Amino acid sequence: MKKSSIGKSLFSGWFALTALTALTALIVNSAQAQMRVEISGVGSNQIPIAVAAFASEEISPQLVSSIIRDDLNRSGYFRLIDVGSAISETATVDFENWKGKGATALVVGSVQKRGEGRFDVRYKLFDVLKGDMLSGFSMDTPSPKIRLTAHKIADDIYEKLTGIPGVFSTRIAYVTKAGSEYRLEISDADGEGVQVALSSKEPIISPIWSPDGMKVAYVSMELKKPIVYVQNLMTGQRTTVANFKGNNSSPSWSPDGSKLLVTLSKGAIAQIYSINADGSEAQRLSNSGGIDTEGRYSPDGRYIYFVSDRSGGAQIYRMNADGSEVKRITFKGSYNISPRISPDGNTMVYISRRDGGDQVYAMDLLNNAQELRLSDTNRDESPSFAPNGRYVLYATQTGRRGTLGIASTDAKVKQKLTIQAGEIREPTWGPFMK
Repeated sequence: MKKSSIGKSLFSGWFALTALTALTALIVNSAQAQMRVEISGVGSNQIPIAVAAFASEEISPQLVSSIIRDDLNRSGYFRLIDVGSAISETATVDFENWKGKGATALVVGSVQKRGEGRFDVRYKLFDVLKGDMLSGFSMDTPSPKIRLTAHKIADDIYEKLTGIPGVFSTRIAYVTKAGSEYRLEISDADGEGVQVALSSKEPIISPIWSPDGMKVAYVSMELKKPIVYVQNLMTGQRTTVANFKGNNSSPSWSPDGSKLLVTLSKGAIAQIYSINADGSEAQRLSNSGGIDTEGRYSPDGRYIYFVSDRSGGAQIYRMNADGSEVKRITFKGSYNISPRISPDGNTMVYISRRDGGDQVYAMDLLNNAQELRLSDTNRDESPSFAPNGRYVLYATQTGRRGTLGIASTDAKVKQKLTIQAGEIREPTWGPFMK
């Protein structure tokens, strides 16, 4: 995964132009290997939790309790305590016994078969120290959705114990490259359940989820030039959003999903435009003598953060949504790109080149622009916030292979996601699904 300069998404000469694409529906399962997840580091305050095997869960296609434990362990904010036996949600809990084992929380449950490929998954979460039930519910679950139900339980546990919504049931999108084939793939946040949205012999870049999680915008080179498309993930239907003369790149959605920001080189130099999601009414927003690209709305839609070389090198700027009142944001480092704003609007993550490497940094937008380096790699690109704002997904390299990294926003927890064959790049974390 070679690191490019400011015009990464703009200049088609950086990519080979060979064959046409083969568009596939999202419902086709990928034959490519599942991801391998490696975890390092832990949160500053781990919560000791016991997750018992669910009673009768062996009758379901997947073990619900194992998925929950894997989710909580991967987060870095829980310390799992061995249970050793199955415990139903109807069992009497000996809270003193669990206190003696060092647990502050206990998860129990059961799985019951309902017929016609459906299961009743029941769960309860207890506060061991107070001897109270914190949460619990049951879900009528079809067999293919067992894993999703387990993720939702893990989300509920995470939120009840940390006060922050969990993201285990969310999805990520990314581009894989194996040989001469590029794939836009969608998976669960843990890398399981991979599905293919697009397959092509030409590069696919800059995928980004719509706010409702139903569509993905991306740039495809299949017609021998960069063109912006929007694809419906349920039907596979796609719309050409930007196919103007020159390069069309760097799509990103408005908070309400009605528009996209795109970078167009309709004139002599690339600038940022707003365009309706159906491809109508392109309106120029930036106006400088340099390259302006990678526009991103703030969550409230008031501002647009973007990259420009108007000062001589790639730096991050902010302007009002109508293009007025441009203000430079980054000053440390000679090369700063890929601004991404947290869901609460208080933090910006971006790629900064310092000491010969490209790393993921976080900037506190409210507190004198204080910075924190999140990654421990040095060939990073394409950061993306989790919808709860607590993690950042990004592309990097391990050896010469493109991989994905996840870092918590306090930089204490890190994950690496790899696949056996090929490499991964261009990640984007999907929104909460309603």
